[in-house]
Amino acid sequence: MKRYDLIVIGAGPAGLSAAIEGAKNGLHPIVFDENAKPGGQLFKQIHKFFGSKEHKAKVRGFKIGEELLEEAKKYGVKVVLNATVIGLYEEKEITVRVGDKVKHFKGDSILVATGASENMVTFKGWTKPGVIGAGAAQTMMNLHHIQPGKKILMLGTGNVGLVVSYQLLQAGCEVVALVDAAPRIGGYGVHAAKVSRCGVPFYLSHTIIEAEGKEEVTGVTIGEVGPDWKVKPGSEKHFDVDTICLAVGLSPMSQLLKQTGCEMEDTKGGYVPVCDEKGATSIPGIYAAGDVSGIEEASSAMIGGRIAGIVISNYLGYLEDETMNQQIEDLEKALNSLRKGMFAPENRGKLVTKTEEDLDVSMNLLEKGFVAEDEIERYPGVKHMVGVHPVMECTQNIPCNPCQDACPKGCISIGENITSLPVVKMDTTCIGCGMCVASCSGQAIFLVNQEDKPGFGTVTLPYEFYPLPEKGQKGIALGRNGEKVCEAEVVEVRTSKAFDHTSLLTMRVPKEMTGKARFFTTEEKEA
Repeated sequence: MKRYDLIVIGAGPAGLSAAIEGAKNGLHPIVFDENAKPGGQLFKQIHKFFGSKEHKAKVRGFKIGEELLEEAKKYGVKVVLNATVIGLYEEKEITVRVGDKVKHFKGDSILVATGASENMVTFKGWTKPGVIGAGAAQTMMNLHHIQPGKKILMLGTGNVGLVVSYQLLQAGCEVVALVDAAPRIGGYGVHAAKVSRCGVPFYLSHTIIEAEGKEEVTGVTIGEVGPDWKVKPGSEKHFDVDTICLAVGLSPMSQLLKQTGCEMEDTKGGYVPVCDEKGATSIPGIYAAGDVSGIEEASSAMIGGRIAGIVISNYLGYLEDETMNQQIEDLEKALNSLRKGMFAPENRGKLVTKTEEDLDVSMNLLEKGFVAEDEIERYPGVKHMVGVHPVMECTQNIPCNPCQDACPKGCISIGENITSLPVVKMDTTCIGCGMCVASCSGQAIFLVNQEDKPGFGTVTLPYEFYPLPEKGQKGIALGRNGEKVCEAEVVEVRTSKAFDHTSLLTMRVPKEMTGKARFFTTEEKEA
């Protein structure tokens, strides 16, 4: 039986981060993962992360995964793939199935970072081919470059449902609707807004009644639910689709921790082990990090993994208490900053009606997916100025600040509180470089020139679809709700390595439409 200082179960963001920190401090860790490739969910995440520089903000998930693997290689972390851990025991022993063999390993410490699995819901026809999890759709698109379907309905408006819906549009699929039984959108408003301005409708307080089709999905019927969560008679709506995606939450994969006898508890984040603030379970030497200890974003999982790696180094005598405390102080500060704002753990399931700045939250955004015309002007990122200037339609307190760092002229201010709404500084001059537009993880920043020639102005927006429109191309400007507001002409399309695959499309529209036009398309939306 081979022995290791640290055995890590799961080669995702938390597990790799922990192994790297342990190796930095002199440990000899080994990481087991049941998949053919390491990195967990990171390589499916082509969107840019939120947070700050310390959280890898404005960096795409798969790039973060590449950086983690490179760092693991640098420090000699051993990663064993296609290896399923089938047993974890109190004596810190594990059994692993590798191929057709079962092997035993002993660890001086164990970190469980097995992540989470997708939840499912049942309805008539839910087992038909064509009903898939949103994570499965993301795998098909972003790892295997296969369209999951042509016409798709998404159930669930948390961040997973919103992000995957947008990525489906990027893959050339038609998303006919986003549906959720809850009365309000559960994910970030900026994610909902970028889907909405592409013309995808939201049906809140609705659920799926039936997946139609004899042998595979050919359609779907949804219905409105009342306060008793039952479908209201006569509220049925039909859509022709070939695929139904389910994004109805995640459940921690905590079975190994339960098996070994760790104390467990039911929480809002799922059935998880009881851990202290540093990831230690009730069994000495066994730790947990990432989604297995509570569902959060990948940024939090990486920080939690790093903290666990440092704590384990101290537990095994490779790190003095003082050094450990110094190393984790900044990490805990960064982790706590990610757990603030409207989407903080203590706000789960609550209706937050005021921002930290005491501004009314957009109810239209929560209920329809876009900020209404009579709401948008209340936010500090929306100002009317002469010449080119940023318009930041960021309306919720989300931990994110790359726009502040991106502006070379200091036109944008968030301040020290990472969850504050961005503010346009009126005493500065925007040079129209577009770095703020490209850096915004929520695609919520636009450059507006209210009148660049008599009667017309320009709007520069983030654009992540192919093929790219060409200069001089005529098309349609869509509003925040995805409906046509006016005709538009492409003035310029800018690409740059610094933009990291976000192109900047500048379109000319009538000057009175510069505050409304937020997307460009060449296709007329069907009535």
